[in-house]
Amino acid sequence: MAKVSSEQLGSEPIGKLLIKQALPASIGILVMSLNVLVDSIFVGNWIGSIAIAAINVVLPVSFFIGALGMSIGIGGSSIISRALGANDKEKALKVFGNQITLSLLVTIAMVFLGLYFIDTLIPAFGGKGAIFGPAKIYYTIVLYGVPFLALCMMGNTVIRAEGKPKFAMIAMIIPSVGNLLMDYIFIYLFDWGMEGAAWATTIGYFLCFSYVFYFFLSKNSELKISWNHFGLDGKILKEIGALGFVTMARQAVVSIIYLIMNNVLFNLGGEAMVAVYAIIGRMLMFALFPVFGVTQGFLPIAGFNYGAEKYDRVRETINTAVKYAAILASIVFVGLMIFPAEIASLFLSDKPGMTPSELAMNAFVLENTPGAMRWVFAATPIIALQLIGAAYFQAVGKAVPALLLTLSRQGFFFIPLVLILPQYLGELGVWISFPIADVLATMVTGFFLRKEIRTNLITKISS
Repeated sequence: MAKVSSEQLGSEPIGKLLIKQALPASIGILVMSLNVLVDSIFVGNWIGSIAIAAINVVLPVSFFIGALGMSIGIGGSSIISRALGANDKEKALKVFGNQITLSLLVTIAMVFLGLYFIDTLIPAFGGKGAIFGPAKIYYTIVLYGVPFLALCMMGNTVIRAEGKPKFAMIAMIIPSVGNLLMDYIFIYLFDWGMEGAAWATTIGYFLCFSYVFYFFLSKNSELKISWNHFGLDGKILKEIGALGFVTMARQAVVSIIYLIMNNVLFNLGGEAMVAVYAIIGRMLMFALFPVFGVTQGFLPIAGFNYGAEKYDRVRETINTAVKYAAILASIVFVGLMIFPAEIASLFLSDKPGMTPSELAMNAFVLENTPGAMRWVFAATPIIALQLIGAAYFQAVGKAVPALLLTLSRQGFFFIPLVLILPQYLGELGVWISFPIADVLATMVTGFFLRKEIRTNLITKISS
């Protein structure tokens, strides 16, 4: 693997550079998404639809704690990218050391809290009725591995900030492959059920951590920190917190949405409706991987060039990223509109010995998922502008607009819609809340991004 220097972020042609950054990111996200997707398929076919619903209940809690690491990583990586662009390597090293210390302190504390409130959190997130038992088993085991997940997410963003997307891609692939292999061994061969699914996930997190740890010790990393870099610095923590809070708020909203959706759907149709959303939730993670890959590739390029005061390259990066992401989103949209039934059928199959109620639940899920999926992804072609626009403000260190635009889609629009519309339209009200929120958030983001380009970037380019 060729050695890549962060300086290339400020010199290579934008189109070529974005592909070089986005392609490994997309592959990494694809593999991680496939891991979640195939994991759900294994669980659904080898354990049952209740197990899929149980994992869906646990995801927001474990993802929230893991997202603390991602938030610290993205907040700090924005600073690292701009510091490297400004040739201030000592600041980059100090930020990285603070990221590690902060990730460990916060996530370990959250694990203790998560275990202490286990019997309150699981029902609150929709783990009711037959879902509670398997959800508690999965939750308890997976939570022990979440600090490793947080360190992986934090380290992965720093690897990208150094301009080394191929290594970041490998870090995302390793736990996915490990998890699927362990799924086969623990669930299919050993018949460990939910315990097997949970241990497979936890081992995957540890494998990812091991690789990230190796990367930063190897010659491939420019960031060689020493013990003095681990000491917490108030000014750096404030800057990491301001930018990282954008990601943290987004993940918190995602967890709140899972809580709301699982409870609203449980009240509308019981465990079966929660299972429908579990499948759609997996597709929300999986189907948009190329768009998320472009967004991930965009962040270090925009941040580095903004720090290097190459504002014409920043503007070109925005335009190119939006164009690439929109094309990819449109391709995803077409596939989802044509094949929703085939996608849903991958997740469930009838097994010998299933009870009539289990068979009925499978049939209900397979019948209702395709229509719901079409509604959820109806506005997919336009979301590229919303994602890139919000990412731009985070990349250049503008925390407040980044926060507001990041929360606009799911927080400001989707949550009110999904609380109001089902009261009048039932299940349909849940599903149409997704495209309505996408359209509104894209309009708002487009307005502010256009204003930023005109009043800030163009002004600096002309001066």
